[in-house]
Amino acid sequence: METNLLESRLEPYSRAEHTLNINSPKTSHLKTTMIKFIDLFAGLGGTRIGFEQACEELNFKPECVFTSEIKQHAIINYQANFPNSAISGDITTISPHLISDFDYLLAGFPCQPFSMAGKRHGFLDERGGLFFTIYNILKIKQPQGFLLENVDGLATHNSGKTLALIISKLESLNYQVTWKVLDASEFGVAQKRKRIYIAGHYQFKPKLEDFIHQFTATAAFIEPNAAVKHTSFTKTLSRKFTMQELYGKSIKDKRGGVNNIHSWDLEIKGEVNLEQKKLLELILKKRRYKKWAEAKGIDWMDGMPLTLDEIQTFYQHDDLQKNINDLTAKGYLRLEHPKKKVITDGVAKRIPHTASPKGYNIVAGKLSFPLAIIIDPASVAPTIVATEAGKIGVATALGVRSITVKEGLRFSGFPEAYQIIDVDYAKAFDLIGNTVMPPVIKAVALRLLSPNLS
Repeated sequence: METNLLESRLEPYSRAEHTLNINSPKTSHLKTTMIKFIDLFAGLGGTRIGFEQACEELNFKPECVFTSEIKQHAIINYQANFPNSAISGDITTISPHLISDFDYLLAGFPCQPFSMAGKRHGFLDERGGLFFTIYNILKIKQPQGFLLENVDGLATHNSGKTLALIISKLESLNYQVTWKVLDASEFGVAQKRKRIYIAGHYQFKPKLEDFIHQFTATAAFIEPNAAVKHTSFTKTLSRKFTMQELYGKSIKDKRGGVNNIHSWDLEIKGEVNLEQKKLLELILKKRRYKKWAEAKGIDWMDGMPLTLDEIQTFYQHDDLQKNINDLTAKGYLRLEHPKKKVITDGVAKRIPHTASPKGYNIVAGKLSFPLAIIIDPASVAPTIVATEAGKIGVATALGVRSITVKEGLRFSGFPEAYQIIDVDYAKAFDLIGNTVMPPVIKAVALRLLSPNLS
């Protein structure tokens, strides 16, 4: 159904004849060193930075002839770092005929419709429909090539049909198209970040294989003297663990082995004795067994609440009920129904299965604690998500704190001279969490700009 909708929305763009003359006057300036490009959904300008770096390495002179962005705090920072840029607003309201001729289109178009963090409506979501805007610009302006970036979820969305149709439509414009999911941490970026890159060119098929992998740890980018705001939570972390013991640890009431710190390890909800810790860790492990769902006649859920009788099948103790009551009162456990999966409008979700008895479950909210992970300076940062950046922690000699905005930029591969100004912490990481990684863009752009590298 979704595929048919995509076809119907693209059909008005497909009716006119599309011809291409690679020797047309529009592309003749490629014989010089000038490369003209447009930067759509520009954000912080990470795509532009990487593309310009690739141009300069190949001795081309890059010129951005059009930029589009709608977030005001993004526009402020883009103009501060690219002071000669005029930024247009909503690209969906701008006729392609009003855009100056250019050689390459760059677009890290909004990703949430295809992201695991969203509801994955894809092209049913109006933001997913922004692909049609890109398609229309390519059809009318006929540039030499393009580079698109999105979340890796696009590769598997709708069982791969969405991506297949996108590629098909781009190829219908006579582009030779390729795509690849790449992890920024393999390109010298100190952050694990998988994204899909789609590149196309009229004259050759860009090769997105056999990149030379580079590794850069976060240690070089951590600000050792950044101010630390001590809280009861960070004081508890520092009291119970050394700085080295915190490196690389997740802080969540979920499984994670030796790399995980639980709320009961910190006793942040109240004292927990050794027997209670043993009970919590057993429930944490055993609740994932599929046999509980089979017994209740519902789809397996990763973390089934267990009744007292079910708990007694793997744990016996004279004070079991007393311990459970104490842990529930303190907030380590909660009494709840298991959940069954239902599908509404093609979207799966879980609702309480009230026909099944309530059981005890670990209180395991994804962002339950002020910090969710402490960066290991010998490794890379986790994927920085806009809404969760403040949960990424750094342990230094001064104490434990959230990552700074400067560190967020460094972990994303931005040049040291780049600055974020005039926005608060949340808005800064809204931009960083949605940015593209300049070093990956540079690597892909080098393949797009030079057939000798493809």
